[in-house]
Amino acid sequence: MEWIIAILSPIFLIIFLVIISGIRIINQYERGVILTLGRYSGTRHPGLNIIIPVIQQLIKVDMRLATVDIPGQEVITRDNVTIGIDAVVYFRVKNAEQAVLEVQNFRLATVQYAQAAMRDVVGGVNMDTLLSERERVTEDIKNIVDIETEQWGIDIESIKVQNVELPQDMKRAMAKQAEAERERRAVIINAEGEYAAAQKIAEAAHVLSSVPGAMNLRTLETLEKISVEKSQKTLFVLPTDLYDTTTRVASLDASD
Repeated sequence: MEWIIAILSPIFLIIFLVIISGIRIINQYERGVILTLGRYSGTRHPGLNIIIPVIQQLIKVDMRLATVDIPGQEVITRDNVTIGIDAVVYFRVKNAEQAVLEVQNFRLATVQYAQAAMRDVVGGVNMDTLLSERERVTEDIKNIVDIETEQWGIDIESIKVQNVELPQDMKRAMAKQAEAERERRAVIINAEGEYAAAQKIAEAAHVLSSVPGAMNLRTLETLEKISVEKSQKTLFVLPTDLYDTTTRVASLDASD
């Protein structure tokens, strides 16, 4: 009996070690792709999983949202302006087996394809369009990348352009353009103010001219305001109607 136990003990020990070596724990945010003798045989879900050592291989795939920077690069726009641009891509694995079986390195492939798509899209638009319609440009890049990576089991959440670096001479030209635009707006606002003031003056003159003697009273008020110093001498020309009115008043006084 003892010799049977002596023979079976190493066997049980080997079986136990094999089971222990085949235990795999998959986290909640992961999926496990099983390859049996090199062939796809299933996908394991989170929790405790057991595989056959040597015969089976478990490849874990992270299913969380991934953020990867697209390296900066120089791109020539449609109007022949060389700019530096970089971006960031947000993507998620939606099919673990496709991400493992259809592409060698899905993370690197996604970044490389996004970089190429960004170069193509930016090269097809003018610099002004890129600066003023950045959201539309990034949406075009996302659509192009999303179509290609769908067959890899990758879902592109979004692509954001981070920095657009312009040449120094272009920056100076844009600064001059912005300054000229501000001056143009200031001139227009000043002209509009003068036009409104002229309209009000014209309306006031119309009201004064429609009332007999109102203009004369306004003239006398103005003379009173400018004659603040006794030693001050002011030369002015009286309006004809005021002169006629004064002459008539003097004539009436003389006749009395």
